Formats: sequence, structure tokens, C-alpha cells
Amino acid sequence: MAETEISYKLSGSQNPPSGGRGALVIQDCLDHTLFSWSKQKGIAPLAIKYGKGVYLYDYDDKRYIDFSSGLMNVNIGHGDQRITEAVVKQMQEISYVTPGCVTKARGDLGKKLAAICPGDLNKAFFTLCGATSIENAIKLARMATGRHKIISRYQSYHGSSIGAMTASGDPRKLPADAQQAPNFVHVDIPNAYRYPHGEENLLKDSIDQFERIVAYEGAANIAAVLLEGESGTSGCLKYPDGYLKGVREICSNNGILLIMDEVMSGFGRTGQWFGFQNHGIVPDMIAMAKGLTCGYLPFGCLMVSDKISAQYDDKMLALGLTYSAHPVACAAALETLKIYEEDNLFENARSMGQYVNEQVALLKQKHPSIGDFRNTGLLGCIELVKNRITKEPMAPFNAKSEEMVIMNKVAAKIKDLGMYTFVRWGLVFIAPPLCVTKDQIDEGIAIISEAISIADEYVN
Repeated sequence: MAETEISYKLSGSQNPPSGGRGALVIQDCLDHTLFSWSKQKGIAPLAIKYGKGVYLYDYDDKRYIDFSSGLMNVNIGHGDQRITEAVVKQMQEISYVTPGCVTKARGDLGKKLAAICPGDLNKAFFTLCGATSIENAIKLARMATGRHKIISRYQSYHGSSIGAMTASGDPRKLPADAQQAPNFVHVDIPNAYRYPHGEENLLKDSIDQFERIVAYEGAANIAAVLLEGESGTSGCLKYPDGYLKGVREICSNNGILLIMDEVMSGFGRTGQWFGFQNHGIVPDMIAMAKGLTCGYLPFGCLMVSDKISAQYDDKMLALGLTYSAHPVACAAALETLKIYEEDNLFENARSMGQYVNEQVALLKQKHPSIGDFRNTGLLGCIELVKNRITKEPMAPFNAKSEEMVIMNKVAAKIKDLGMYTFVRWGLVFIAPPLCVTKDQIDEGIAIISEAISIADEYVN
């Protein structure tokens, strides 16, 4: 991955900070902290003082509409004091107990998640984040099956720890390639937008490829298949209709566990509790984080089926984290789940997602650089191209710095116009908080439209 990619997506600029009340905040952070997925010099991050709803505010009170919900995690919106109150109340009682002790918040949250999850997914192992949910899913799958191989998708992202990163197909893992964990196998699920053999052949070809990989690797060696409920930062790539059902059947027939990564696509982001529910399947494990507390506190969870958990009724479960089932994080999660239901956020995600689809369809008529738009609920992205016929991307997969010139201009314009969102390669993401309104979507779409006009100049 080009070193400037992530810094550009956040700031849209390489210029160092200057002026304004946030300048000292920025400089202190540049001088004394390291930035994720970014070069460390010549970047200009936003200095955020506070947030409210779908908006972020810097130290000069400039307002930015957050069209990517932070990192697709602040589903309920910013600054909800109901979470603050729940956290303070819990801290006034007890802030930490060892995972061998229990609290009411832990039991209440486990019970609530069991009610939410389908099938026999009734046991929660609480983690710290998405990556730790994935790591523990991998370990548990191997222990429970006695097998060692994990199949995942090339164009996917599961986290930045060694196991989760190796399971990912994201090129951010390539700098640490020599240190990847062993026994991970990847499949390539074609993208309908660029599939040359006709969409009518896409499902069959994709399932056939998956079956071949299982045969080549030996079903008896495969512990689990790990897939995102819905694709996220790889480009909101759609599964062929029926693909997850086919994978579920193959897994069930061969004693392979199915792990769904719902870290990004879970908790209403796609209009359902979990993205896989749009595909009519039930997995054996669900990895979750992000929308579980909406970033108000770091927290994650691995939901496990009764069939798996029963194996450890009389033997040690060799999983553990110092902060597992942290009572304050559990309290934050409980209140977050309550807000989803009280505020009807899933219903809003579905209706606003449809509105986004309609508005982007209109944008496509106006902007020749828009090649494709892929969206489920409020997890979507616009793919910009230089030519609609050839589908040449405005910036290629894993673009180098010199290949990001056009998209950097688009990202800079988005920032200048008062929007914070995820811009990656030739993709502009649309994933606002689930509380977004039509007026706010119109505001965001207008900003994106003006910025995309820059890309239109490069269409041939």
C-alpha cells in the first residue's frame, strides 16, 4: 500500500498544520505520537474538539459532516450522553474485576446478545476489539476441530494483529509479509462489476472455485472459513447472490466451522443486526466489535454456538484476556444496544440507505466518473473510473503515491468543503451514522458531488 494512502483518506492534504486553535494540538500529536497506516511527516490530521450526531467540530468550530461514522463504528452518532451516564454509573460501582469474577453488566450483556443472535449462538467471550475477536475465533476454531487451516477472502480485512492480518487479503499486510502466520488460505470472490464472464455465471464459478480450494487443501485439514458479513474497506464488494448459502452448505457437509466477521457490518450498519442476516444463513461464530459500543469504549465479543462451547464444559477453555468482560465496557455496550432499539436506528438505516441509493443514482447521471455504487443499508462506496466502458479505475488497487494524484485532489476537496469520510484508492465511502436524516444525506451528497467534479475532468 502506498504510504500516504491512509493519511490522505483522513486529511486530504500533505500540508503541515498552521494557525487556528487546534494547531498546537496537532503539533503535539505529530511530535509525540505515531499515526496508524500513515507516513509520519507532512500530514495534516483534523483536530477534533467534540462531536454531536453526524457532525464533528474542530477547535475553530468548523463543522465536518462525518460520512464514514469514524471508521464505520460510530453507528449511533457522536456525543450521546446516554452512554456517558451508563459508564459513569458502572464506574461508581466497580470499574474492573478479573475475568474470573462476574458482574451484573456482564451477565445482562451476554443474555442480550444471546437473544439477538440467531440459532444456538448463545455464549459470549468478551474481547477488546475486532482483531482480538478474530484472533480468538481462529484459536477456538482450531481447538474445537483439531484442524489447522483457515480459509478467507483475498479482498477482505479482519484486523492488524498477526493472525487477523494474515487472514485478511488487504495489502496493508504486505510490509509484514515475512511474518505472516502459517496455514491461512485465500479465495478470490469475483466482483460482479468487473466479472468478464457474465453475472449469470458468477455464482456457479465462485462456488466451484471455493469447492476446488477445499478439495486442494483437504477438507479434513480445514478448521474454519472466515468471511465478512458484508464487505467493507475492500470496496463494499457484493457476494454473488446465494454465495454464503453455498459456503454454509459446504462447511456443514465437511465439518468446517463458519466464522462471520461482523466487526464492521454488524449492529445495524447493513439494516440488520448482522450483515449475514441479509443472506439467510447462521454461522458457528460471530466476531463483533465497532458498533457494539460505537467506539465510545474499546470492546469486542466473540459469540459461540452451544455446540462448540459444550466441548469445554469439563475441560479448560484456553482463551483469556486481562480485560475480558470489562464491566465498564459491558455497561457501554448494553446502553448502546438499548439505543439502537429505542431510536429505531435499524429501520432508519434501511430507509436512509434506500434514499442514498436513489441520490447516488442521480449523481451517476451527472458525473461520468462514477462507474459503480455498491451499498447495503448504510455501508456503501462510490467507485470512480476514467472510462465507463473499459472501467479503468481512477486509482488502482493498492495504488502508489503517484497513482493517487487525482483521488488526493478529490479527498482534499471533500475535507475543504466540510466532510470527513473514507477515501481509498478510487473509492469514496458513504457510511454515515445510522441516525442520519435525509437533509444530512443531501448535505453530504452535495459535497461529494462537488468533489467528484474534479475526477470528471480526467474521464476519457
